This record gives sequence, C-alpha cells and structure tokens, in this order.
Amino acid sequence: MKTLKLYENNTYLRSCEAVVTAVKDEHPSASSDEQMCIVSFDQTVFFPEGGGQSSDIGQATFMDGSEHTLAVTDVQEKEGIVWHVLLHKASQPAPEPGDRMLLEIDWDHRFDNMQRHLGEHILSGAFYRLFGAVNKGFHMGEDYITVDLGFDHDVQEKMGLYHFDRVTWEMAKQAELEANRVIWLDAPVTREHFDTRAEAEKLPLRKALAFDEDISIVTVGDPDAPYDCVACCGTHPSSAGQVGLIKIYKIEPNKNLSRIYLECGERAFRHYQNRLDDMYDISCELSAGYDDLLSKFAVSQQKTQELHDRLYALTQSIARSEAVSILTGGGKTDVRYYDDLSSNDLILIVKQMDRLEKADQSGAFTRPGLTVLVSSAENTAILISQTADCGKLVKENAPAFSGKGGGKPQMARAMFSSAEDLKNFIKALGYITS
Repeated sequence: MKTLKLYENNTYLRSCEAVVTAVKDEHPSASSDEQMCIVSFDQTVFFPEGGGQSSDIGQATFMDGSEHTLAVTDVQEKEGIVWHVLLHKASQPAPEPGDRMLLEIDWDHRFDNMQRHLGEHILSGAFYRLFGAVNKGFHMGEDYITVDLGFDHDVQEKMGLYHFDRVTWEMAKQAELEANRVIWLDAPVTREHFDTRAEAEKLPLRKALAFDEDISIVTVGDPDAPYDCVACCGTHPSSAGQVGLIKIYKIEPNKNLSRIYLECGERAFRHYQNRLDDMYDISCELSAGYDDLLSKFAVSQQKTQELHDRLYALTQSIARSEAVSILTGGGKTDVRYYDDLSSNDLILIVKQMDRLEKADQSGAFTRPGLTVLVSSAENTAILISQTADCGKLVKENAPAFSGKGGGKPQMARAMFSSAEDLKNFIKALGYITS
C-alpha cells in the first residue's frame, strides 16, 4: 500500500504514530553490533530524498512498552511507498509488519533543509525576474548549495529583457539583494497539489513542468504576481522570512551555464560570521578598520613585493659570487655547505655558472671535475661536473642512504631525510671526503 505522506500537508509536524506495513533487506550494517533493515509504514513524517534535497533523519521507537529506539538514517520513495532505512542493535528485535512505532524526525536537520530549499527557490526566482535566467539544476551539498543557470533568448525576449549570456558578479549581487528583500517582506509560501498538467500550467510557472500528473506547485508571494512559482516536492517554511538570509559566495562557468555557490539560513549566518572573524583578525594584524582594510592590505602587499625583489637581487648577487668562486677554483673537486640557501637557490648558482662560461672569452673559468653544493636546511645536494656523470652518481648511491633524486650528466639533485644520510652519501662518492 502507498504511504500517507503527512509532511506534504504539514512540514512542521515532527512526529507521528505509524504501523509497519513491510520489512525488507535485513542484514548487518557496517558496524558489527548493528543490523540494518528497510521498513515502510502506513504513514510517515519523514521526507524521502528528492528534488535536490536530502532525506530526513531521526528515530523510530517501538510502542510496545519496550521503548527500543532505532535510528532512521535514510529515506527513499519508490512507486508511492516511502522506505525508511533503520539501524538497530543486533541484540534488539527488528520491526515486523503490524508493529506500532513512534516516528520522530531530527527537526534541526529538517528546518535546515527547509531554509536552504526555499532560499534556492527565492534566489532562482530573482534571477529569473531580473535577467530571464533559468534554473537548469541545483544541489544542496554539505558545504554549500549550487544552482546552475542558463539563458534562453526567447525567454528574455518575451520578458522584455536584455540578452544576457552569463551571470556576472554585479548581476549576482543584484539578484542576492532582491532575494533578501523577499525575505524581509516575509512573503507567504503556499503549496498546491494538481492532478493534471493543464491545471498546474494555469499558474505563472518559472520553469516548464517535467511531468503530467500528481504535481505540487510551491508559490512565494501573491499567486497573481509571485516572487517565485515552480513545481517542487520538497519541504519549505510557510513564509520567506524564516529563511533568514541568502548569501552568494562565488560564481563560475560550468559548461554553457553559470554556477552559483550560495548558502541560506543559519548556515549562511555562520559562514558570514566566520568570514567576519577572519576579517577582524586580519584588520587587527594590519592595524586597520574595516573601511580601510583593502588599502592597508595593498600597502602590505607592496612592502612584501619590495622585500621579495630585494631578496631576489641579493640571492642573485650571492649566486654570481659563488659561481665565480667555483669557476676560478682551478677545477678542483669540492663540497660547499650553505646554511641559508635553499636547493632552488643552489640551482641559481649553477645557472650563473652557465652564463659566466658562455660570456667568458679569456678562458679564465673552468668547470670543476665534481662539486657538491649542499643546502643544510633541506638536506639536499646539487652535483655539478664537467667530467663525471652526476645523474648516474645520484642514481647509484643515493638509494643506499634513503635518498632520492636524479638529473643529467652535468647536474643532478639528491634529497635526504637526515643530515647523517646526506653526509654518508657524500662520503660514498669516493673521491670526496667530508
């Protein structure tokens, strides 16, 4: 028998008594001490997953005096029957047809879904009225809601709107403000059921219907001039004011659509609160107020860039000086340690050596038989040579000391997890002692 869906007529109903009509697929859950079964009831307050909205969760309690309670972790609907996924301890009995149980939803979870779902309706309606944008799909994820908007020039033409092709940030801000104004007006929200498409299409629908019968239409505001009117099977508050807040985070292209990231209700408030906390911490760090935060940040960025440029110039100067020292060392084998230079800085020394050699007309510069440049901070060695095969030396010796790396005959890099391993690697090269 089909399930009587009490949530369709009263989304604020949090519990009901119900009789088990069927039980299937009983088997152990992921937890060894729990069993899972799928149960249907004659009636339910649990909304099944659908329309982009997750299912209700909650609990079901036996009304036989035992007070055994089972967790309801998921709810799905198939052919008019609402199936509840229940978990119970292996030591407890499973429900059986005819059992009477008290069904109770997790209200915080339900109201969170209600706020988010209606918020999506209101924002989609605002985009449609302002720009002729059509909602092509949405998803209520754990971290944010996404709405994919597309533009139909025929729709825009009919509405007397400019031919927009994508959502800009300015357009998003306008739609966000318009949506929040609907919330501030606390516009009423109504749900009507229609048996046929012809009846439902008499309403000013934002989106064409996708089915022909058993149609639920949710309207925000005056049905004659609604802020939104669309087919939807989800749960919604009775007025827009209960959404509280709608906040768009970002927009991005998604194939030929514009994807909007947003949040609604308490989630939007907490997200805004967290971001404001971040701004407060940054403003304290920069000794700035909110009004001059961006200008202070720009000054900080400029100073950072100046320091970066100065550091780069000094590093280049050191690299050139070291390159000259190596090339004028008579070609001798050597190990050079650097406490304050990174392995990338040592690569700059090698590049400076290349430049100096190319520019040298006197023959004063001689590349060594083998020189090892060591970054002590990173336990990394850069091997450079004119005669030895550096890449081969690394490949044959580094793994014996838990090292890794590689390179070409004239230059290679070897990286180690400890200074001791690096030291032993250098000793293993044979003709270098350290």
